[in-house]
Amino acid sequence: MQHRVIDAKDVVIRFAGDSGDGMQLTGTLFANLSAVYGNGLSTFPDYPAEIRAPKGTVAGVSGFQVHIGSGKVNTPGDFCDMLVAMNPAALKANAKWLKRNATVLVNEDAFDDQGLDKAGFKGNPFEELHIEDRNIIVAPITRLTEESLKDSGLDFSSIHKCKNMFTLGMACFIYNRPLDYVYTYLEGRFRKKHPEMIEPNRKVVNDGFNYAANIQAVADTYTIAPGIHEKGVYRNITGNQALAWGFIAASEKSGLPLFCGSYPITPATAILEELAIHKNLGVKTMQTEDEIAGICSAIGASFAGSLAVTTTSGPGLSLKSEALGLAVMTELPLVVVDVQRAGPCTGMPTKTEQTDLNEALYGRNGESPLVVMAAHSPAHCFEAAFNAAKIAVEHMTPVLLLSEGFLGNGSEPWRIPSMNDFPAIKPRLAKADGNKFQPFKRDGETLAREWAPAGTPGLEHRVGGLEKNHAGVLSTDPENHALMVEERAEKVARVVADIPDLVIDGPESGDILLAGWGGTLGHILTAAEELRAEGKEVSRVHFDYINPLPGNTREVLSRFRKIIVCELNSGHFASLLRSTFPDMDIVGCNKVQGQVFLVKDIVESVSSELSQ
Repeated sequence: MQHRVIDAKDVVIRFAGDSGDGMQLTGTLFANLSAVYGNGLSTFPDYPAEIRAPKGTVAGVSGFQVHIGSGKVNTPGDFCDMLVAMNPAALKANAKWLKRNATVLVNEDAFDDQGLDKAGFKGNPFEELHIEDRNIIVAPITRLTEESLKDSGLDFSSIHKCKNMFTLGMACFIYNRPLDYVYTYLEGRFRKKHPEMIEPNRKVVNDGFNYAANIQAVADTYTIAPGIHEKGVYRNITGNQALAWGFIAASEKSGLPLFCGSYPITPATAILEELAIHKNLGVKTMQTEDEIAGICSAIGASFAGSLAVTTTSGPGLSLKSEALGLAVMTELPLVVVDVQRAGPCTGMPTKTEQTDLNEALYGRNGESPLVVMAAHSPAHCFEAAFNAAKIAVEHMTPVLLLSEGFLGNGSEPWRIPSMNDFPAIKPRLAKADGNKFQPFKRDGETLAREWAPAGTPGLEHRVGGLEKNHAGVLSTDPENHALMVEERAEKVARVVADIPDLVIDGPESGDILLAGWGGTLGHILTAAEELRAEGKEVSRVHFDYINPLPGNTREVLSRFRKIIVCELNSGHFASLLRSTFPDMDIVGCNKVQGQVFLVKDIVESVSSELSQ
């Protein structure tokens, strides 16, 4: 049968199976080789929330969605063109994401009576899910992998672990992905410790490619042309990697040693792991016994003169709140990264949300202001980390940088920048002049105090959680306390001078302004483009800085009849804007499901508002 080769602008593929089926690796490799090929891409790893869910059950399904395109790709995609389901549970959990003309590739060997029963099917799974009209490819992937590697010398268990490579080979044929990157990856992964695994994996991925080329079920293959990118060197990067590298860049530009003290927590752990790799760049890391020790060790490192960072997620941020107040009171530079996940409490540890914003803004005792920022894409995490460190150091304040599980685990192509493109970071280091050092004497422009690392001769002083006056002397004087509270708040407010104004995408004024913050950027941007294509005048702004807000926020919002705030919570940012600008019509487009927006969610919300 002659295969048709179809030119496609973009495609969405979702790999799904048990946690042990290697779908995260398969999806990552498919994404990486697409990045090397020159495609734009966005990924969405979707891990099970249970650590050890029973094998073969819907609760244990692990998924990885990748959206590749010939141009810039802003979201992982709402629905998929192909679903790879390694067992019945994976099919059941993900059938709802199929497009009407989607391809479904299933591992026939897992669709036995036991597998169907564990997934809760009573009969034909395709009919029960009402997807029998899709292009369904039923392949005996387990048996084909066994046949491919029967002479490899590998044991039965090792052979079965390679079936994801057979699947990857099939996907590469269907979407015309070159296998060279996969071969290079296998060489790099196994060369030192397990060289015997290189050739079996290479063979099985090639056999999967050839199998897909020879079966009639694969009637069409697709070509997604490389996109046109700004000249430079690119790599596929996750948000957590980008955050780590952004802090390393800030360390270089500031001349300060980088220290990260953290307690491992999903989905932030990879930042600590990435930083720990780079001891050769002077990075110091400490895996602490708990969240409180993590932030306290970072505050101590800051007092000693380091660029100090601590990383966490949801519940960990709660535990860090008292020490965050200490950082505010001592006015030491510190960056706290919160990679948000679904809560409350332990919640759904592997699912993404934006439900920590209220805690970031208000979750401390007393008058305890600090700078709150947010990253908006995996690649932007690098710039966000750098800017957070710059503000912390130059304004002598803790900065809370919000990321999300979607950003931390997701990836996209990143143009590796030149460090010449980034500004210097100038620590506000005090110099001994023979006079007694006053630790809270302030700069007239920024109200930031000077930084005297502990042990600096001639700059001996005390800081701590008790209120002090400008000279660093303990004080319970009411007027002094009021003055210090006012100055700490005003210091944060004056950071606005160093943050960029909002830029409107679309008409400069009109009926509807879409607003968002954090990882909703790509979905809002895509929704705005779709609405404009329908002839609807919709504008868009995105907030990377939340406290303080950009200086032109009132001016921008006042140009529009209604502002629709899209966020993955019950309306935290919308509430902030309403309280700040009570004279404006601000409504919410909210989702609290542990999942990212669908573009259609936003499109429907705007269409509903326009019809009123």
